[in-house]
This record gives sequence, C-alpha cells and structure tokens, in this order.
Amino acid sequence: MELRQLRYFVAVAEHGSFTKAAMALGMEQPPLSQQIRQFEKQLGVTLFHRLTRGVELTDIGTALLGHAQTILSMGEDFCSFAQGLSRGERGHLRVGLAGAVPLLPMIPRTIRRFREAWPEVSVSFEESNTPALSVALHERRVDVAIVRPPVPDDEDLAVYPLFDEPTVVALPNGHAHEKDGAIRLEMLANEPLIIFPRELGPGFHDAILSACQHAGFTPRMGQQAPQIAATVPLVAAGLGVSVVPQSLSQIHAGGVTFHPITPPAPTATLAIALLKGHPAPLVGKFVNALREACSDENSLIS
Repeated sequence: MELRQLRYFVAVAEHGSFTKAAMALGMEQPPLSQQIRQFEKQLGVTLFHRLTRGVELTDIGTALLGHAQTILSMGEDFCSFAQGLSRGERGHLRVGLAGAVPLLPMIPRTIRRFREAWPEVSVSFEESNTPALSVALHERRVDVAIVRPPVPDDEDLAVYPLFDEPTVVALPNGHAHEKDGAIRLEMLANEPLIIFPRELGPGFHDAILSACQHAGFTPRMGQQAPQIAATVPLVAAGLGVSVVPQSLSQIHAGGVTFHPITPPAPTATLAIALLKGHPAPLVGKFVNALREACSDENSLIS
C-alpha cells in the first residue's frame, strides 16, 4: 500500500465523486477510478457504492476513512518534522554545562531566547566538569557543551572560545579585608586558598595559581572544593579564601563577601565544544546564537 492510494481514497470519499476528486487531485477521472478499483482489489474490500451520480462509502469504507485520514496526517507531520530538522527549527538539543556556567546570566538568557525563537526545539541539560563533558561529547550523550578549556581528548572535538569571565575574591565575614573594595592578590599571600581539583578544570585552576605567582607568592593550599561552585560555602565556613568566577557572587551564601581583583587578575575562560565534522543544523544554529551573544558580552566588558 502506498500513501498515494490513501490520498486517492480520501479525496473520493470527501468529494463524493470521482470527477470532483480527480479535479481536486489534478488528474483525469478514468485513471483515478482505475486506481480505486485496484486499491479495493488489493485490500479485498469494496470501499464505495457506485451510484448514478457520484459515489458513497460502504460500511467498510466508512470504517477505514478515519484511519486513512490519520495515516495521511501522520505522513504530513513526518515530512514537516523532517523539514524542521533540516532547517534546525525542530528537534531535541542536549547541552552540557561546565561547573558554575548556569550561574552566568548570559548563558541561561541566551538559551531562553533560543527557545523563544524556536519553540519546537526541546532543550535538556547535563551539568558536569569539563573532562566529563568531553567524554559525554565523544559518547554522543550531549550535542554541544559549554566548557572551561583546555579540553582533554580534543582531537575529535571542535573548540571555539566564547567568553572571558572576570573573577572575584571570596572572603569570609569578619576577614581583615572585609570592608575593603578591590583586593590585590598579594594581600592573600598568608591565607589558605580554597580551590577545586585541577583535573576538574585545569585551565582555570592554572590561571588562578599563575596569577598568584605573578603577584609574588605561592598560595597556601587549603581544603579542596569538590567543584567550582562549592568553594563559596567552604569560604563561608571560614576555611579560607577563594578566587571564583564573578557569576558565583550570585550565590547568597551567608558569611561571604565578594571583591573585585586589582589587575592583573585571572579570568575564567569559557568555550563551546562539539564533535568535529558537520554538526546537525540545530546544533549549528545554537552555536551561532551562543557565539553571537558571547561576542556582544565581550564587547560590553572590554
């Protein structure tokens, strides 16, 4: 059975006439009548009573009409969905987010605008660290990831720089510099530094330590935080100080004050990563939207 045969059947049923149906279909009446007879023979049923003027459905034809209309509608939906996929306007997008990335206002704002522009696209998220997101990309569990470079095992990945987020110093309440404005890193030389394990984000980890070295000291390493966002609660607990992405200042953890850093200061670099090759249209559309948004954000702070 072909969809064309169902289309002929539905057209004749809806018009009640081979002649009118043929005109609507843009074909001659005799071939249409022949196609319906072949279809009836193929199914082993009689679909229409042939009358002097027009036709009417048999009981079997009436029972089959709704099914035929449903199948044709599903066929149209299938074609529409396929065309939407080819244009990057429909489908499901799986986005990986490195630690603390969701707290950067620009990221959820861009995703929200993308969803508003393409409402038939569903988006799901996986928040993890950069090495784990690299694995997820290779295993095709996410389509695109916002990461903190460098990205391990990146031979098969395309990595595009996005945004250099400023950093701030997080101090516990009651700290000697609590009332100060901007902090010079050398002011923290004798403080235990709370930082996340290097393997979770080697680029940002090394940027913090390098900035301390540039300021003339090697930091005293305090308790390790299990992830970037976890540094703030540890500072609030009085276990040390930390250098964190500016977006973490949105965490309203009691007992912490946030301070800008006197230049030169480390930055928390973000990049977008995806498998090399020709990405699906939906992925390409999202990458372009994100890069454009980040370009605008960079221009605002430069």
